[in-house]
Amino acid sequence: MSGIGYYALYLVPLLALIAYYSRRRVVRERESYATLDESIESGLTEPPTLHPNFILSKCFGSGACVKACPEKAIGIINGKGTLINPAHCIGHGACETACPVKAIKLVFGTENRGVDIPNVNPNFETNVEGIFIAGELGGMGLIRKAVAQGSRAMEYIAKRPKTGGLDVVIVGAGPAGIAATLAAKKLGLKFVTVEQEDSIGGTTYHYPRNKIVMTAPMDLPLIGKIKVREISKESLMELWESVIAKTQIAVQYNERMEEIKKEGSGFVVRTSKASYNTGSVLLSIGRRGTPRKLGSPGEDQAKVVYRLIEAEQYRSKHVVVVGGGDSALEAALDVCAEPGTTVTLAYRGAAFNRVKIKNRKRLDDAVGDKRLTLALETQIANIAADRITLRKGKEEVEMRNDAVIVCAGGDLPTPLLKKLGVQVETHYGS
Repeated sequence: MSGIGYYALYLVPLLALIAYYSRRRVVRERESYATLDESIESGLTEPPTLHPNFILSKCFGSGACVKACPEKAIGIINGKGTLINPAHCIGHGACETACPVKAIKLVFGTENRGVDIPNVNPNFETNVEGIFIAGELGGMGLIRKAVAQGSRAMEYIAKRPKTGGLDVVIVGAGPAGIAATLAAKKLGLKFVTVEQEDSIGGTTYHYPRNKIVMTAPMDLPLIGKIKVREISKESLMELWESVIAKTQIAVQYNERMEEIKKEGSGFVVRTSKASYNTGSVLLSIGRRGTPRKLGSPGEDQAKVVYRLIEAEQYRSKHVVVVGGGDSALEAALDVCAEPGTTVTLAYRGAAFNRVKIKNRKRLDDAVGDKRLTLALETQIANIAADRITLRKGKEEVEMRNDAVIVCAGGDLPTPLLKKLGVQVETHYGS
């Protein structure tokens, strides 16, 4: 074989391989551009929490961050890592860990939108002695780290002087709150854990089915190391339930924290059901906050809920969904897909802004097929046992109703923190 033929034997496959990967990269960049354009057109350009900031001088576009992101929030554009779907980023930080050249820095907020983060010390105590913050409220969306924070806070609280009442009130039963509750029991503390929802899991409880919610192992007090790297929402919820059953820790559900007052050397925590005297308070609530209510007569009925759990439960019922964001559209679309349902989507605005294009298209299809009725520029005037009254301008319309799903977001406890004197810093991409 001649020298040219010898080299061609290896060069041709190599060139073919290079061409294949170059073409593949072009296709992926085109897809990333399309996703980014859709996010911009939908107005969904601001990440809600901790998110990656790419150091472009270091990034060489390996794609490791793309593979590490279960939410598909990251893509490659012009050979560099880019946040192409900011609204989907939940701040678990797997991209930072995966980057081989350390070209990612996790930050809060952007130049245009600040994010309020409470200041805490290494033991997760705020500047107000006895008030602790762990988990998502403190800006940490990664479940493993939230668990570690809740455990560490309890270790420090156990060393604090006793006040005669409870040692600690734990507010919230998300990952940080569950870990804190386990640690409190292990350390023999006098405590109570209150949760405003009727279930455990915190923010993860509201995620879509089969969503990947954790990407690293974690250590739980009384349990030990949980050796999982990826877990779905459903599996994680089962894990929390098995932990509670095994350890017999008590969580008081449907009990909303309403006020914290300084009293002597401790605090009084007032909830929707009781008041507790305590030496310390751990706030382990999510950044979703307390569900925002409508303020309409009859809203306190059991048929009014603030999230969609299972669409099947509304089969053959008359349902009103309230809200103008993606969560409201998705809830209405899921429910109207159930046989026999009559669904009305009520929104006080004249149009749906800041929603995903695909949800807008699905909504148009559902309205066109008469599977869903829109009630824009409409508010809820009254909610009765089997009826609901909608108000548009001066006109009111009454209709049959079995359930109301309110998707109006949540109110963060920032005013509560500031009233207590907790220092809150607004981060703009830092």
